[in-house]
Amino acid sequence: MFSASKTAFYAFFFLLAVFISCEEEKVEEQTAVVQPPIIVEPEQFPELGHDGPYEVGSVYYGREGYIEYYPGDLPIILSAPHGGRIEPDEIPDRTYGTMVTDDNTYELTKVIMDTMKVRFGGTPHVILCKLKRRKIDANRDSVEAAQGNRYAIRAWQEYHHYINTAKKKVESELGSGLLFDMHGHGANPDGFYDLRTWLGYLIPGDVLDQSDLSLNTIENGRKTSIRALIDSSAYDFIEVLRGKNSFGALMDSLSYKSVPSVNDPGPQGSRYFSGGYNTARHGSRGSGFISAIQIEAPKPGIRENTATWSKFAHAFTIAVDEYYYRHLNRRIKR
Repeated sequence: MFSASKTAFYAFFFLLAVFISCEEEKVEEQTAVVQPPIIVEPEQFPELGHDGPYEVGSVYYGREGYIEYYPGDLPIILSAPHGGRIEPDEIPDRTYGTMVTDDNTYELTKVIMDTMKVRFGGTPHVILCKLKRRKIDANRDSVEAAQGNRYAIRAWQEYHHYINTAKKKVESELGSGLLFDMHGHGANPDGFYDLRTWLGYLIPGDVLDQSDLSLNTIENGRKTSIRALIDSSAYDFIEVLRGKNSFGALMDSLSYKSVPSVNDPGPQGSRYFSGGYNTARHGSRGSGFISAIQIEAPKPGIRENTATWSKFAHAFTIAVDEYYYRHLNRRIKR
């Protein structure tokens, strides 16, 4: 048996060991390295135009390749806002607005570009949105188009920056030009499919359904997206819009029924798109010398496949050349 003195002795050393252990833990706690919180800085976007100057023959892409731009040397600009297929996770789906993709308008527009290169010996300006429409609508104002997502806003800004760049170049080097905003329309809610191409000049369908006498005024001509072309033409407004020298009449003569035209002066109360944000913003209704037309092509016979793309592109290019010549008195060429 241990004596009382030995018991006290061992008890003393046990308490001392416990005390020392606790003090060491406190020291370790006090000297432990505290890791600072990880701060992720938001991506800093370069200024629009940082990738310029833009050279014909090169292709320029916006951030992540969402927007594609082919600089040109012709007085023609082609834009396709709704034909993209990219669906990045960094951009959430839009919660309101139209979400339908205009099938094959991206591909069709590029075929038209290549066809124009062959016919004119030069290159049109081409701006393409590669994002799916549920991610961005480049044919709406920035609020509805991007719905607050910074990456979608950036893509929207790039899209319209490239169009503005093309417009400035055409106006400074060639004086005036035409912009075609490429779209596609589908079947009506009742299932009827209008196989005509709708040409949008910012004139509502019910106004187009008026008689030539009622519609053919200087004031109505100034409200259109082709105001600059009308001012330059030797023909009056109604002739440029839907007479025998109109774009619709030229397309009709090449076997592509169009509204408005001589044969189809108005939609006659049926579904019709008169032009959207791009036609209003980038056309010549308010000012400038670039006139814009929204092209709404049906899928059957035009947007279906490579064969229909090629056939339509050939006819479209002929019509553009002739329309430009008849109203601006010069041929499209480099």
